[in-house]
Amino acid sequence: MNVILVGPPGAGKGTQAQRLQETYGLKHLSTGDMLRAEVAAGSAVGRQAKAIMDRGELVPDEILIKMIGERITQPDAAKGFLLDGFPRTVGQAEALDQMLAGRKVTLDHVIQLVVNNDAMVERISGRFSCKTCGAGYHDTFKKTKKPGVCDACGGTEFVRRPDDKPETVRTRLEAYDRQTAPLLPYYQAKGVLRAVDGMAAIDDVTKKLGLLLKAA
Repeated sequence: MNVILVGPPGAGKGTQAQRLQETYGLKHLSTGDMLRAEVAAGSAVGRQAKAIMDRGELVPDEILIKMIGERITQPDAAKGFLLDGFPRTVGQAEALDQMLAGRKVTLDHVIQLVVNNDAMVERISGRFSCKTCGAGYHDTFKKTKKPGVCDACGGTEFVRRPDDKPETVRTRLEAYDRQTAPLLPYYQAKGVLRAVDGMAAIDDVTKKLGLLLKAA
């Protein structure tokens, strides 16, 4: 079974992808993680991508598609793959479809995690982590048990990502809406688009995703 998760930053794609990977054996593929792995391995694709990134440029779609195409043939993806955060544009979706068709691979589901942008700003901008061990927390949803002290390691220094500022989050969400909104009718026309309430509790979202996959 092959699945794409679609949703804005903070919608929980990574969390749900990890859970689905553990339950159904689908290989979770994040293009960012894949690029870093290829660069670290010094592969042909990795060297090509590194040269582009070192110039401060975006890695072209054709390299990403080639990388995905090679990755889904590996043994750990035998039960299927779960793409997280790709494609982001109709052009990427068309290129992905062409590559999959060439490999006689079927895309079973494109699942949209439907969320509220205002809630996403609160969810993302409230995140912080322990500087020492990296344990993650949130101002509202996951506070440290003892104020100012990391539950995991006892550290007292915390950091926030610069791009998690409310104004930056809104800009990222607006960019996502502009780029990705056209993907929805594209996949709807193909009959593979499904929607799940991404604002529900994490376990409820996982349950609904599981029901969709079991029904396939």
